[in-house]
Amino acid sequence: MLTRARKRLVAGLVALVAVSGATLVAAPPASAANGCNVEYVRSNAMNRTVPVCIVSAGGGGPKPTLYLLDGLRAPNNNSGWLINTDVARYMAGKGTNVAIPFGGGGSFYTDWQSADPKLGVNKWETFLTRELPGYMAANHGSDNRRNGIAGLSMSGTSALNLASRHPNFYKAVASYSGYPTVTMPGFTQGIQASVIEMGGNPTNMWGFYPAGSWFQNDPFLSAGNLAGKYVYVSSGSGVGSKYDSSVNPTSGNFDPVKFAQMIPLEVAASTSSQLYVGRVALVPGVKLTTRITPDGAHWWDYWSSTFKESWAKTFRPAFF
Repeated sequence: MLTRARKRLVAGLVALVAVSGATLVAAPPASAANGCNVEYVRSNAMNRTVPVCIVSAGGGGPKPTLYLLDGLRAPNNNSGWLINTDVARYMAGKGTNVAIPFGGGGSFYTDWQSADPKLGVNKWETFLTRELPGYMAANHGSDNRRNGIAGLSMSGTSALNLASRHPNFYKAVASYSGYPTVTMPGFTQGIQASVIEMGGNPTNMWGFYPAGSWFQNDPFLSAGNLAGKYVYVSSGSGVGSKYDSSVNPTSGNFDPVKFAQMIPLEVAASTSSQLYVGRVALVPGVKLTTRITPDGAHWWDYWSSTFKESWAKTFRPAFF
């Protein structure tokens, strides 16, 4: 359990998500040059078309599919995965379809209760578990049996939530620097602040806290649904980083502004992730891999590294 002092610390740290998340600025439109093809998938639930960059496994026979979710400030014409990592090229030739949907910034990739004046209609859970899988099966040979989902920061929370809510659909899940303790003091306020920062009203998402929907979308509380699944959870400590010298105070490339933004977020993510790991480790049959490192900031250099480890230790064993 969190002590009173630690609760206050976490509340302050997580609230910083609203002002210093993994910002994407002037995102260029994605293209085949990113290593995947942009396709346009109709969502009747959201009454719009969603761009999805797809790395197709190719070849004959049914294929597994990995869904990669973006962060808080996900642009509508690209993905942080494509802007900041080599994930599409890395996954080429691995016999797995990879689907990277664009958009969803501030949505927590969930089905909102009401349309939002700023963020619109958000039915991402429906899109990710029904509409997009149907498209992948029809157009890319996805077997809809070997499915995995991964996310970072905001969407690390979402990935664990979706996997817990749909255990018959997902075989594997990964969270990189997520906040899976949704209803613990401090983290609830951080989620609300994040949605507000993106112009949305969190009441339109899950209702007034402590409405039941908040607890129904808390991965910590639903961890028991992951029995027998492959689960990967990572976070840094927020202390320096060998992955990004700009947040290492001993480096000549040290950026104090970025340090002040990224490090507190990772401290909060580490707290939340370690609490979650303690819970999910008790689930019967779960195949858990954790990477809680003594360094690592809230940024893509770190997530790129942890993604590759999660492929080797979590998704590949789950799929093949």
